[in-house]
Amino acid sequence: MTEVLPLNVVPLPVRLRAADYMLLDETGAFQPYRKTELLDGEIVYMNAQHRPHGRVKMALYRALSEGLRAIGSAYSVAVEVSVALSEHDAPEPDLTLTSEPDGDGFIPARSVGLIVEIADATLRSDMTRKAAIYARAGIPEYWVADVNGRVIHQMWHPHAGAYADRRTISFGDGLDSATISGLVVQTTAL
Repeated sequence: MTEVLPLNVVPLPVRLRAADYMLLDETGAFQPYRKTELLDGEIVYMNAQHRPHGRVKMALYRALSEGLRAIGSAYSVAVEVSVALSEHDAPEPDLTLTSEPDGDGFIPARSVGLIVEIADATLRSDMTRKAAIYARAGIPEYWVADVNGRVIHQMWHPHAGAYADRRTISFGDGLDSATISGLVVQTTAL
């Protein structure tokens, strides 16, 4: 049987699925753009990373790795690896704590304990659009390291597409994870 679709009187965007996005990426379709991610079914081009962004990202990577090692956690820190969150979302966070670092394809959402985005030019998007995407996917905890403001916005308890709890920690202060028992991250190197 042939399905009859309703007549559209205005052009409507088509939301790309994560599986289609992965196929396009594998064929090299995004090579001219270097880095992209899938947000709400839309392919988003990612800006080049500058030294302040890279410095904070690597300092947080080291601090998280040390903190996880200190508590004997099963989580590993993945750097810039896409996460399969839903049919239409495959972002590429700066840092992802995952219990499944090995394997093919995207990191599965079920394995994620914490996502970190580093914001030097993307603070508004990271605090709104990406926070909503991560909360909808049930990511237990989300941090945004604001390079210019020299703070980390910590969010947890995802509920109804938003994080119910938030706090802001200044660079240089210790940061206790709200959802990973015993994880303390030193931010003095930021």
